[in-house]
Amino acid sequence: MKKKFLVSLLCICALVTGLLLTGCGSSEGGESKGGDTLVYGSQDYTAINPALYEHGEINALLFAGLTAHDEDNKVVPALAESWKFDEESLTYTFKLREGLTFHDGEALTSADVKFTLEAILDEDNQSEIISNYTDIDKITCPDDLTVKIKLKQVNVAFPDYMSIGILPKHLLEGEDLATCDFNQNPVGAGPYKMKEWDTAQSITMEKFDGYYNGEPNIGTVVFKIVPDTDAKAMQLKSGDIDMAQITAKTAKDIEETGDYNIYRMDTADYRAIAYNFGSPLFKKYPELANILSYAIDRETIIKSVLLGEGQAAYSPIQKGEYNNEKIEKFSYDPEECQKLLEEDGWKKNSDGFYEKDGTELKFVISAMSDDQVRVDMAKLCANQLQKIGVNASAESKPSLDWAGQDCCIIGWGSPFDADDHTYKVFSTDAGDNYTGYSNQKIDQLLKDARHTENQEKRKALYQEFQEEMTKAMPYTFIAYVDADYAIKKNITGITEKTVLGHHGVGVFWNIADWKIEG
Repeated sequence: MKKKFLVSLLCICALVTGLLLTGCGSSEGGESKGGDTLVYGSQDYTAINPALYEHGEINALLFAGLTAHDEDNKVVPALAESWKFDEESLTYTFKLREGLTFHDGEALTSADVKFTLEAILDEDNQSEIISNYTDIDKITCPDDLTVKIKLKQVNVAFPDYMSIGILPKHLLEGEDLATCDFNQNPVGAGPYKMKEWDTAQSITMEKFDGYYNGEPNIGTVVFKIVPDTDAKAMQLKSGDIDMAQITAKTAKDIEETGDYNIYRMDTADYRAIAYNFGSPLFKKYPELANILSYAIDRETIIKSVLLGEGQAAYSPIQKGEYNNEKIEKFSYDPEECQKLLEEDGWKKNSDGFYEKDGTELKFVISAMSDDQVRVDMAKLCANQLQKIGVNASAESKPSLDWAGQDCCIIGWGSPFDADDHTYKVFSTDAGDNYTGYSNQKIDQLLKDARHTENQEKRKALYQEFQEEMTKAMPYTFIAYVDADYAIKKNITGITEKTVLGHHGVGVFWNIADWKIEG
């Protein structure tokens, strides 16, 4: 699972940083349906497959699910025109729309839905999202337009998870999902279909006339590979790309060109120091996660790294309806941190650093080198820890070694159901729990919460989950990060108030409705 994550972090997290683009050749007098091109400054990809990799912004263009999310992140029909849930049999029945096809013209049927879900559940495929679907007991297809999914128990978030892109059984049956050529030649049923993939250069997609929700307005979308933050800003200024997610530090310069609107969008995307509880230091002293949280000056980080475009973080579901504002927030208190260290038996050595039982309190905070915000956060956190006697340092790396590192700047967060990015991140041995965090009480609370339909009871469970987490922290939460998108002024249709997800994903939720004007 960890090996698969490294692939996704390089190729899929990258997507999330990417964006659309505009600007080549609209016809005289306004929009030219199908004749315009939008160029988006994207990170690189090596594989595209929604059943395996979670963080692909490009998935929203190439694939479609039975359900989707609207402007307010509510679940709405997509490939399925309707669904119902029978409480007695614990069975969801989804009715597909008539006449659905994949990009290659082959019919999309209930058999493809069954194939997709079973591919995710096949442990040999090492899907990052398997934890979302483990409540499935049985899948049957009474006819081509009907799929019945029987659960082992209630899972309130299940309709959300059916937004997963449906894969074509006729192309993938019998293939090794992780290594097959499909991942470089994806075929879905989304608003755009693959036209050309120039490795490490660009991915070109053209509109799919058979898209269930109507023919897209923009004819071609190009994901141009521009992984470097500074290079992205330069290419926006030169007009080589039409859209990109940028940092707060470059937003002002881009806005001053007069060619772009800067969309500062709220997100459920947080950053934190994730401790490796399998490393020698944090395995032996897991209580450090709590203690060191008091040493981080979140407001200074938000001001200096994010230029004020963010909010102090203290919970993984802080942006949702179940947030518990009463929990311990570990507000900046370096004196409290030192007091707790000393109570825990740590004493400063001759070099001014804390040590205990012959072990110096020394570790490295890692960050992905292609994410300048994380790199800057790692440096600031290390500096703040150094000031109180913790021998912390920062390093930037092209990829993360989960088993071999001390800790890293991690990012998670979802604007959808509270089960998303909690159960699979904090449950013991869950698919996205890469830190070795294990808390039996939290395991039970998250399990009960996903299986509880009563909203008041569910709220109580998530509030208790947050309270329990403060007793044994998995992370030092830092900040929720706003997403800045620079988009050419003649591109319309962006829903500025939509709360985005991890890495700012979600801006393309309605890409088929976007237009290039004038």
